[in-house]
Formats: sequence, structure tokens, C-alpha cells
Amino acid sequence: MTSTTPGSPGSPGSPGSPRTTAPGTRPAPGADTSAAASASASASASASAGKRKVAVVGVSLSDCGRVDDATPYTLHAQAARRALADSGLGREVVDGLASAGLGILAPIEVAEYLGLKPRWVDSTSVGGSTWEVMAAHAADAIAAGHANAVLLVYGSTARADIKAGRRTGNLSFGARGPLQFEVPYGHTLVAKYAMAARRHMHQYGTTLEQLASVAVQARANAADNPQAMFRDPIIVDDVLSGPMIADPFTKLHCCIRSDGGAAVLLVAEEYVRDCRTDPVWILGTGEHVSHTTMSEWADFTVSPAAVSGRLAFERAGLRPDEMDLAEIYDAFTYMTLVTLEDLGFCAKGEGGAFVEKGRLTLNGDLPVNTDGGGLSAQHPGMRGLFLLVEAVRQLRGEAGERQVRGAGGRLPELAVASGTGGWFCSSGTVVLGRG
Repeated sequence: MTSTTPGSPGSPGSPGSPRTTAPGTRPAPGADTSAAASASASASASASAGKRKVAVVGVSLSDCGRVDDATPYTLHAQAARRALADSGLGREVVDGLASAGLGILAPIEVAEYLGLKPRWVDSTSVGGSTWEVMAAHAADAIAAGHANAVLLVYGSTARADIKAGRRTGNLSFGARGPLQFEVPYGHTLVAKYAMAARRHMHQYGTTLEQLASVAVQARANAADNPQAMFRDPIIVDDVLSGPMIADPFTKLHCCIRSDGGAAVLLVAEEYVRDCRTDPVWILGTGEHVSHTTMSEWADFTVSPAAVSGRLAFERAGLRPDEMDLAEIYDAFTYMTLVTLEDLGFCAKGEGGAFVEKGRLTLNGDLPVNTDGGGLSAQHPGMRGLFLLVEAVRQLRGEAGERQVRGAGGRLPELAVASGTGGWFCSSGTVVLGRG
């Protein structure tokens, strides 16, 4: 197969490139001219060189926010159907599935519910960064020819379950294994993040007002997102005066709890010509795990994104300062600040100054969490997949009133999505590009 640059003349998805089928059509039984057939035929040749490019061609959210009349499986199915409809491809092309967080035999139960029988699966579960890590694994599998179209899908009714008394809020992740050595001291999941934030404040002079400004800017971005749960503006004093959760975090320093799901479809470049959407290419990925026991974390001011981000940018051949926007996991305000440092947007210890003065808003120097993030939009659990959905929508120019634009109305061309899992235990970073 001739190697071409995404978006260049003759490359899949470029204007004037030949189609194997019309967008959205399904191949007739026995036909060998569909995208699926041509992709399968060329997969082994492409895989031998490991050169198949990988694109995101479908993204969607399920119903989100307050969803009292659905099961997690329902939200998985909603998101999956909508992502496939977004792409213009049918479910028969899906030969890979990545899912975590639901079922005893994840992702087999989800596959069965969706009516899929994938030949490639991933159930990696590393917390909120799961989906960036899964995207990396899926991209590698597609590039190698082990799969052609991989669906990443997630759904959770965390909020509804608590409201209905089907579960309680998690204060900790258990008391077995390595965790047994910390549980007697009583610090919760939130407290672990709070301890890290306090260390950054002590070591670098980061202020409560700087951390609060992260929440204020997330809410400003959410104001233009009709799917965000909280859209009313807030100011720094609102954050500082709220009820204390775990020092220094008041309520507005912490993510909301919602219901919701998301899905992302990744495909080999041969499929792009049959999609109704413009492709967003996977340019580089990185993953890293740090610790689970707090005493094994060498530096509370450094997250595993310091490694995953470096790897992703190196593999993409790009620099942080070339990104037009960033989608960052924000279960707490400190996560945004320290991840920006570790991805290389500013030097270590300078995150406090970096997040001030509206830099993270839609019209700022570096728009961050353009949908409002987990602090204001939605946070149903492992939110990393939502980061990828929002990044793709921004790059495709489909974000509506919250659309990021450059000089002269230019659409963004490059974005980074970086997820964090556990209590800074894991990180996955994906660099995405248009054109």
C-alpha cells in the first residue's frame, strides 16, 4: 500500500479520493468492494510495516447529567449507537471493543449487550486514564492489523444509583493489598489529592486563589455547553467560601457526580473514505503508572503525566506549545494545574501563575476543558473518554457556542487529551490532529 500523509491528495478522506462505497451504505452480501473488505485485504500488507494510520471517525455522548431511568448498559448502547451514526459506518465493521467498569466479565458482557463479537478486546482498568490508555492500545492494534475498527465505550449511573440507595459514595477503594497499610490512618480518596495539593502549595507557593481560578474558568467554559450540569458563573470567593471537603479543597474544588456515557470509534485509514465525518488522526500516545501506595510516590508535585505526556509528544513529533487546546482530567482543581506542568505547558512550580488571568477559557491562550470538564459539565466516574469526545468535536468544528477558534476564525488543528487514574496512580495522553 502506498503510504500517504493524512489529508494529502490521494490519501483516505481527502477531497477527490476514490470511495469504495457511498458514505453510510452497507455492502451487499458477498460484495468485496466495501471499506471493510478492502481494509481486511490490505491489513496484512500494511501491518507488516506497521504503517496503517489510525483516525477517530465517530464520537458521542449518551444522555448525561441526571438520568434516573436508565441502566449503565442502556447508556453504553446509547453512546455506541450514536458514535456509529456519527461516523456513518455500521456495527458490522466493528471488530474490536474496549470497555471497563461494568460487568463481571468486562468487556464480554458489554459486547454481548451491544450485539458484537469482537476479535480484539481490551479491558484495561487504570481509573480515569483508562480510555486514553485504551486508545493507545487500540491505535497500536489497528496499525498492526490486529483490528480494523475499535469501539471504546463507557456508561455509568453513579449519581442515580446513590440517589436511589443502590450504592454509597466511595470514601476509599478498599482495605486489602497495599491499601491496608494506609487505611488505618483514615485518609480518603479526596484526602490523597488534597495532600498532594498542599505539598505543591508548600513547595512552590501555589495559592488557594490560583487553584480556585481553575474551577472558575471551567465553569465559564461550561456556560456555553448545553449538556453541562452546572452553567451559572462562579467567582473565586464562591470557591473559597464553600463547605470544606478535604483541606484545602472546598466543594467547588471537587468534581461533580453525574450519570452518563461516551463512545469513540477508531478505524484504520482505509475506512475513512466511507465515513460521513472528517477524520481526526491519532498522532502520538503515551502511558505511565506511578504508584498505588502514597509512601511509594516519590514526589507529590509530579504526576505520571510527566512521562505519558513526554512520550505522546515525542511520538507525535510535536511540542506542547503547538497545541490549540487541551482536555485534562479534572476530578480536582489541582489535577488540572499539575498536569499542565507535567505536560510541559509551563515549568514545574509555575502552574499557579499559568492558570491565572483567564488563560484556560475558550478565548484564553490555552483553552482547557472546553466543555466545562468534570468540575462543571459531567463526571460519571472514569471520565477519560469524555476528554477524547470533546477534543474531537473541537477539532472538527462541531462544538457550537463553545467552539475554540484562532485568528480569523481558524479552527483548531491540534489537541491533547490527558487522563489521570486513581490518586495520580496512572496517566494516558493522546495527541490528536486534523487534516
